Amino acid sequence: MYTLGVRDHLMIAHSFRGEVFGPAQRLHGATYVVDMEFRRRELDTDGLVVDIGLASQALQRVLAALNYRNLDEVPEFSGKNTTTEFLARELFVRMGAAIAAGELGEQARGLTALSVTLNESHIAWATYEADLT
Repeated sequence: MYTLGVRDHLMIAHSFRGEVFGPAQRLHGATYVVDMEFRRRELDTDGLVVDIGLASQALQRVLAALNYRNLDEVPEFSGKNTTTEFLARELFVRMGAAIAAGELGEQARGLTALSVTLNESHIAWATYEADLT
């Protein structure tokens, strides 16, 4: 399995519901370093997993929809705790849609899996990974 990774960052504000979250129930900010890894079994005809420039641009577009936002005010997240784990899957879904729409080029349709890691700090992170269907 071949893997190509790109990295960017995401700055958000949010709050959580539930005693388990303690002081994080109050509005607070988070800055995530986002690592996205694209996987495929064989390289494409150009010898690539995916075009690194297109992958970086697509990641920027996916993050732009949430960057500098209060996630408590995003309608599709209403009633949900936007935890690091939740956001990792959300970014996976959004990048999967970008791949399916051809935003990473035709060759990217050969990608077999995607992994998204949100690094909340140097000691805590969450990853969502799955096959692309």
